[in-house]
Amino acid sequence: MAVVTAAISPAAIARADPAGLTRIITDSFSNSTSQHATAVEPDTFAFGNTFVATSQAGRFFGGGASGIAYATTHDSGATWTAGVLPNITFQQLASSPFERVSDPSVAYDVKHGVWLISSIPLLPNLHVPKVYVSRSTNGGTTFGNPITVANAPPGSDFDKNWTACDNHPSSPFYGNCYTTFDDSGNGDRLKVSTSTNGGLTWGSAKNTANNATGIGGQPVVKPGGTVIIPAANASITSIIAFRSTNGGATWSKTVRVASALSHDPAGSLRSSPLPTAEVDAGGKVYVAWQDCRFRSSCSGNDIVFSKSTTGTTWTSPKRVPIGTTTDGTDHFIPGIAVKPSTSGSTAKLGLTYYSYATAACGSTCALKVAYVQSNDAGATWSAPVKLAGPFSVNLVANTSQGRMVGDYISTSWLGSKAFGAVAVGQAPTNGTAFDEGIFVRTGGLNLTGRFTNSSRSDRVAVGNNFALHANRRTAVQRRR
Repeated sequence: MAVVTAAISPAAIARADPAGLTRIITDSFSNSTSQHATAVEPDTFAFGNTFVATSQAGRFFGGGASGIAYATTHDSGATWTAGVLPNITFQQLASSPFERVSDPSVAYDVKHGVWLISSIPLLPNLHVPKVYVSRSTNGGTTFGNPITVANAPPGSDFDKNWTACDNHPSSPFYGNCYTTFDDSGNGDRLKVSTSTNGGLTWGSAKNTANNATGIGGQPVVKPGGTVIIPAANASITSIIAFRSTNGGATWSKTVRVASALSHDPAGSLRSSPLPTAEVDAGGKVYVAWQDCRFRSSCSGNDIVFSKSTTGTTWTSPKRVPIGTTTDGTDHFIPGIAVKPSTSGSTAKLGLTYYSYATAACGSTCALKVAYVQSNDAGATWSAPVKLAGPFSVNLVANTSQGRMVGDYISTSWLGSKAFGAVAVGQAPTNGTAFDEGIFVRTGGLNLTGRFTNSSRSDRVAVGNNFALHANRRTAVQRRR
């Protein structure tokens, strides 16, 4: 497949797409081995007027996708260009040993002026022998050939990578970029590799001080250079965190943020309480995840969040007050963002998430996508703003672990507006099995006014019965 970077015309695609949304990524592959048209699992990052989104494109049932797609705007979302990372899978490069690729994560390195998208390539037997990063030196318009972040030793198998950079000029580690991942062939051992030259080369992957295991880590960097990485533990029953204060030379022991008690959404939807994390301008870290602790008998999920200034102690989880704990709904797969210029009690948070109107929806489950905002560091929240839906869960990609919009989604502030990138499924009209693309709210969102929905600590309804409802994985059921 030739690599093409093309302009996206919102006017041209709006004819068939949900009102108020702009489709920024579409599956452009046509190989017979994966599902078309499917684009899932978006991540985003914004700096200045530039916003880059990335996702899987052409999802395989058993794991991974035909390629990693991306979309970029340089004018705050007015116009977009789209492309595919080159030369990763043999759908693009015949000599590549990799059939699939997964888990895209995008970052920007201010010091070196480089956009980075990390990913994990899969062999036909689903083995993941390395972590890749692809670089762009022209503002995310095009990306170069993949560079190896880490090679897996015999018996190892990598999963769930995530990249972030130190963009604070006053930091002693300004320009460092950090990619975390887990070694699923070694009990999900958490690892982090560091680059000091814009992703051209990467240091050896380091374990935590207690050789901890986990999955879904998301590094964030405080203004002084301390890196904090919230993650889930290996069984995805707790949220944990670890940090580095020396530019990635060493990593601390993990600490427990909170237990993660998650209701398995109906409709065979692929979902688990992996964390989403961001940091404000003052260095306070926010981590959010889906959690059913506030609902009787763990009957549905809320989105909850915890905060920390050190990464070593964390606040008790608070519920984002979307509806009530007795309304029968289910909320899951959150993507949180903090407006980078805000901090303290006036930190501005944006949160995009999926939901079911009825948690016990059985064979009629329909996904909704919505956005809520806090202008006071999570003390109060807006009413939800609908982005898309309801659409049948059967309109999104099918995988060995259920129907898929993504193990994660993402929200980023682009100037004064928040843009959440989400996968939305529609009835196919062009002969493909699906019509699932990545969308953002046209023009973004910034809610004003005085919000009244308080995120006070609700009474925990379900106690500590975590074993009953915890999301479990086996060595075969990877999160790729």
